[in-house]
Amino acid sequence: MDTPAKPRRSPRPASGRTLVEKVRKTLHKQILSGSYPPGARLPSEAQLTRDFGVSRTVIREAVASLRSDGLVEPRQGAGVFALTPPTPVDLPFQNIDFVRISSMIELLELRTAVECEAAALAAQRRSPAQEERIISALHEVARAAAAGEPTVEADFALHLAIAEATNNPRFGDFLSMLGSNLIPRKALSDATPDPAPKEYLELICNEHQIIVNAILDGDEDAAHAAMRQHLKSSQARYRAILRAGSAGLS
Repeated sequence: MDTPAKPRRSPRPASGRTLVEKVRKTLHKQILSGSYPPGARLPSEAQLTRDFGVSRTVIREAVASLRSDGLVEPRQGAGVFALTPPTPVDLPFQNIDFVRISSMIELLELRTAVECEAAALAAQRRSPAQEERIISALHEVARAAAAGEPTVEADFALHLAIAEATNNPRFGDFLSMLGSNLIPRKALSDATPDPAPKEYLELICNEHQIIVNAILDGDEDAAHAAMRQHLKSSQARYRAILRAGSAGLS
């Protein structure tokens, strides 16, 4: 079938919007408008990469998000197909006030329960391609931090890559449902400068590196412990902020 007009390319996404979100929103709009009716096959990953002028990783993230929304269905060896848009329903977590630090602590506790197991499973089950994606996401966090760019979306992409490396789609679905708001410092982005202070980002990058190393080594216990330490440290930082009664980063 004829594909919709290609979106305009630009060297950088509009301010405040990530490349993944830009691609997701465009495809989301095209599906809802009927440009891709139910049962229609979306362009190939390679074609979408050319159309949007982005990497394959960005396309995969956007498609994963659309899949979580129930708008597309990947079929092995056949491609990605549009589905009938689901009837809107109330989803869990939508009543969370992401500006409240106490809500961030609650969410971090929940993430600890889920993501520690995800890291352990990723260490056990990840494929070479998933290893590559995890490494790429890790490098993107470090690159953005070194360049003084916002790191929230790159941070989220890393956690999502680890979740998807479990090869249990529910872990990825869980993180995709929450979106990048599960990264605590995103909650304060309207009130504090972004990116975060250099010293803080160095700490986070080091914690991420330990997690990734454990996964790549296939060490389930170390991956579980490293993710737990990462999220527990974030909880501790937020609790300190809460006790101090002032805003800060986690």
